[in-house]
Amino acid sequence: MPRLGFDGMSSPYLSADEFIRFPDPSEAIGDVVAFNGNLSPGMLISAYRQGIFPWYNEGEPILWQSPDPRFVLFPEKLHVSQSMRRILASGVYDIRFNTAFPRVIRNCAEIPRKGQDGTWLTKDMIDAYGEMHRLGYVHSAEAWQDDTLVGGCYGVLLGPHGQRLALDGDSGGVFFGESMFSHKPNASKAAFLTLAQKLFAQNIAFIDCQVWTAHLESLGGESLSRNAYLELLFSHLGRP
Repeated sequence: MPRLGFDGMSSPYLSADEFIRFPDPSEAIGDVVAFNGNLSPGMLISAYRQGIFPWYNEGEPILWQSPDPRFVLFPEKLHVSQSMRRILASGVYDIRFNTAFPRVIRNCAEIPRKGQDGTWLTKDMIDAYGEMHRLGYVHSAEAWQDDTLVGGCYGVLLGPHGQRLALDGDSGGVFFGESMFSHKPNASKAAFLTLAQKLFAQNIAFIDCQVWTAHLESLGGESLSRNAYLELLFSHLGRP
């Protein structure tokens, strides 16, 4: 399999059980590890297994990133405030899983974000993660109110060596959070916290939050150096 580097090389469509080796993130200068390639399932799963994910804007080549530092959330560090405990206990939001993934990712793409003129969730990204959802690698959590979708989040769930994991059961693995949206106060937070509690109850090692936000820090997230993150990732998924 050809090495994906900074030479503009394109790569073939890879099925979920095919693997491609990316440049070593620990040797990267800056956050961008590689560019181009494609968003096929095998390319995406290979990237996540190596601590890399796609993040780019419309009109740019695909940029494969491995931020330094990396932001993660451990089970023992998850913080649920008293106000959020009351919201979750009140049932003001009905939290469901994997019932409306296409609507969740479209809302994540369309919601206005402070300091951003557009969206990094291009049509190709939406299509790619939609395929990953159909294959069982991507999962959504949704906050509903009176049968209206008012918030949600989604991400990639992988077990050792990139195996597919269900969202139920004692499975282990790592969850890679991707994006969230909210149309009502605390709706996305309610969806995320419920998902996090569900994942940690089934022995997920940690949630990869990618980059720092004040919102995620308030929930217990913390920064790791890229090298520390990679060692942690490989200890749970296996070294590719």
